[in-house]
Amino acid sequence: MSKQQETITNVDAVVVGAGFTGLYALYRLREMGLKVQGFEAGSDVGGTWYWNRYPGARTDSTCTVYQYWFSDELLDEWNWEERFPSQAETERYLNFVADKFDLRKSFQFSSRVTAASFDERTQRWLVTIEDGTKLQSQFLLMGTGGLTEPVYPDIPGVGDFKGESFHTSRWPREKADFSGKRVGIIGTAATGIQVIQTIASEVSELTVFQRTPNYTIPMQNFKLDDEMRQKYRQEMPLIKQKVHETFTGHDYGTDPRPFSEVPEAERREIMERLWADGTLAYWAGSFAELFTDEAVNEEFSKFAREKIRARIKDPALAEKLLPTDHGFGTRRVPLETNYYEAFNRDNVTLVDVNETSIESITHTGIKTSAQEHQFDVLIYATGFEVGTGALTRIDIRGSDGTSLKECWAKDAETFMGMQVHGYPNMFTVMAPMSPGAAYCNVPTCSQQQVEWITDCIDHVRKQRQQSIEPTREAQNQWVAHHDEVGAVMLAHKTRSWHVTTTSDGRTRPVAYAGGAHVYKQRCDEIKIQGYPEFNLS
Repeated sequence: MSKQQETITNVDAVVVGAGFTGLYALYRLREMGLKVQGFEAGSDVGGTWYWNRYPGARTDSTCTVYQYWFSDELLDEWNWEERFPSQAETERYLNFVADKFDLRKSFQFSSRVTAASFDERTQRWLVTIEDGTKLQSQFLLMGTGGLTEPVYPDIPGVGDFKGESFHTSRWPREKADFSGKRVGIIGTAATGIQVIQTIASEVSELTVFQRTPNYTIPMQNFKLDDEMRQKYRQEMPLIKQKVHETFTGHDYGTDPRPFSEVPEAERREIMERLWADGTLAYWAGSFAELFTDEAVNEEFSKFAREKIRARIKDPALAEKLLPTDHGFGTRRVPLETNYYEAFNRDNVTLVDVNETSIESITHTGIKTSAQEHQFDVLIYATGFEVGTGALTRIDIRGSDGTSLKECWAKDAETFMGMQVHGYPNMFTVMAPMSPGAAYCNVPTCSQQQVEWITDCIDHVRKQRQQSIEPTREAQNQWVAHHDEVGAVMLAHKTRSWHVTTTSDGRTRPVAYAGGAHVYKQRCDEIKIQGYPEFNLS
């Protein structure tokens, strides 16, 4: 036996990532009696909530649904502090989970997986870590997240700036001090909005570079007391059931009535009530036609624009901050707190890059077609390589040696976002063509997928088989179904990270748009039927 072979560790399963998905996956697999090794690129657990620690980072799902359900003890012991937990609180929660279930010992931190290749002869994965460590594993579970790898703008000079610069998804653990500084920020989507509303009062000057204004909903956040927490605990059994019965995995579903049959006065009353709730219920808890009917969507869009306009003092500025090229909910809808009020401040300036384009990043700031802006700090709130980025940066090779990166460069197709034909025993969570890629409360869909995956692995082991993968026909059928239900969505016609372009020029939703509840029903059917659309060997 060669020296290289001697140093290869053998395990039953490798879990990549120590966020919501990875922690639960490792817990489930270990409870099944498997020998599991987890790897995490960060120095500790947390996943998204380890990396995204920018000012104002906060969940946009309430604490009642943004949590694990698998342990009644955990539900009883953890006390949420706020209705919408901050980054710091969510990170503390995940650390509490890791410690309570002794999960940390099964992870190797500061360890990035660089390659994974499937050996058809042994029916096992060879997994390589950045430091050269190699493992052989029967199963490979990728809990790398859908919004993980940062994207920087395609602007000349990125990297030339000599002052401090940050990307929201790679924020340092040390608190940044912006007091008295001139700050420029590129991007006004969810992360940009949270940063802007948080630092506007701290900085000397804040210049916001906006390409696309977004609809938002004003967050109604508040501190929780013991009485509120006890009430939530009493409601937990019902909430746990409810999240699997709704389109987006929240505890609010849509009104079953056709919008046209609801009297106009009642429509307005419903909109006012949902808006005042300060959650995503105005988006995901109103009427299903909001997602598919342009006339209904315009009613909700007009209402949202009316509410936003009333908060901005300068009418000309208001028009720049109001979306006009897409309908409400066809792009990601962030929750915010005093975001528009930030633009009423004298030290905050908006630059519409559609009117005044950015020409380059310079040593001292940003040069536009109108002037050169001098900054002490630059912040990139420019998003992520959605769905595929964290997976394709790893050199993943399937049973015939095909690179997943090359395969997905053509079209990122999956079977239900959990497996890819040609890559046996590799499971993905929150990947393209699952609701969790965009249209689902992450803990709801993450836990549901992990449970299906671990049940599938249990089935393989009980059948005394070595590997499982969807048939090509099954994957093609799911892709066709995914495209069919996605085509009726208004989001399908809107430029955003929710939509990608296929190799033949068609637009395709990144996430499954049939509903998290429908998706779960299909997953349950496959399990009950004994995985008929899969090849076991």
